[in-house]
Amino acid sequence: MAAVLHRTTASPRPTLPARLPSRRAAGPLLGLACAALATVVWAGSFVTSRGLHDSVPPVQQAFWRWVVALIAVAPFGARPAWRARAHVRRHGRYVLFASLLGVAVYNTLVNQAGLTTPAATMGMTMAASPVLMAVCERLTGIRLGARRTAGLLVACAGVTLLAGGGADLSAGGLWMIGAACCFAGYSALLRRRPAELGGAAFLFTTFLAGTVLLLPAQAFSLAVQGGFTPAPGTVLPLLYVGVASSAVAFFAWNKAVALIGAARAGVVYHLQPVCVALLSWAVLGERTGRPQLLCLALILGGVALGAGSGRRDVPHGAGPGSRAAVLRGDDV
Repeated sequence: MAAVLHRTTASPRPTLPARLPSRRAAGPLLGLACAALATVVWAGSFVTSRGLHDSVPPVQQAFWRWVVALIAVAPFGARPAWRARAHVRRHGRYVLFASLLGVAVYNTLVNQAGLTTPAATMGMTMAASPVLMAVCERLTGIRLGARRTAGLLVACAGVTLLAGGGADLSAGGLWMIGAACCFAGYSALLRRRPAELGGAAFLFTTFLAGTVLLLPAQAFSLAVQGGFTPAPGTVLPLLYVGVASSAVAFFAWNKAVALIGAARAGVVYHLQPVCVALLSWAVLGERTGRPQLLCLALILGGVALGAGSGRRDVPHGAGPGSRAAVLRGDDV
């Protein structure tokens, strides 16, 4: 009997950590794919905002976008959000701040910029947000690493040269700088999302709170500017930004930040000005000059360098439990 007990206690147990290496390998790839998906889809939202500038007022664009997004997310997020309502109340200030930055203000500023600013210029200016994301993460104690920092600088140089080929800091450019700051702040907040709020519940809650925050501005816009006439040219773009650019892209971006961090996802986000330039040329007929084409390789090289495999982003001084929580990322 003693021999049996000895063999039983000495024999290795197949535990979850034995499978962690494969998950560690798959997590960064999934995170990069999610960041790329969100970036490409969001590129279309800049083109849509510019295309609607003379038919739908900016605030109304934002309001109906989030109404559509709320309806799209409701089948997946309404019930989890209701079950987590006690946690939502406990973390009410966090949810409200994330909704204000990422939902209510960010998109309204983008739409306001679309009144006077070409879509390609909007995308170029918005490319400043990854730098702000990296700064926010570094201030919270997260080490970026030499490779990621180098990739960020290379991609940033490409964006700067791209902007020098035709971007200008008019009033629309200033609106876009404000939007970039809001989006960077929202992305930094994602890493501090309460563990009790799952991805679907968090998405539905922030969409709902952002829509409510926009109600006074929506009422004012209707009273002063009047409504818009529903037509295929207005309804279809709003459906795109509501379903694709909001429900799908925000879910993908939140997942990416949970898996690889805001700074690393921000490197991939540098692809956006290239995507916006190509889409604005194809859809709106906006001219794409030689600087856009010449800087494409520089931006892609920076993205490949900074998004490459490396050490996981873990706050300085965090223990093993924190690393496991970052690696898991399965509640988004």
